[in-house]
Amino acid sequence: MEGKVIQFRRGRHVIHERHFLIEIKDVSKREDAAKLVGKEVTWTSPGKNAKIIKGKVSGAHGNKGVVRAIFEKGLPGQAITTKVEIKWTI
Repeated sequence: MEGKVIQFRRGRHVIHERHFLIEIKDVSKREDAAKLVGKEVTWTSPGKNAKIIKGKVSGAHGNKGVVRAIFEKGLPGQAITTKVEIKWTI
């Protein structure tokens, strides 16, 4: 499955550097997003020396199918609005 990084998970005073909100194509309900909890997420950096940063879906965020993902390292700010791959293993 393919998704798009929307934003850092943040509050009024605190930004969680490793937590990101991800919008997933063809997921529009909280119930569908909850089924993805525990799936692996990978972000690949653009460019010649492509870096792969892995993460895990930790839960649904809101009622419109957005999920929270926690990455092993923080993604760079340029990762916002880029694509991520969600491993859908059976």
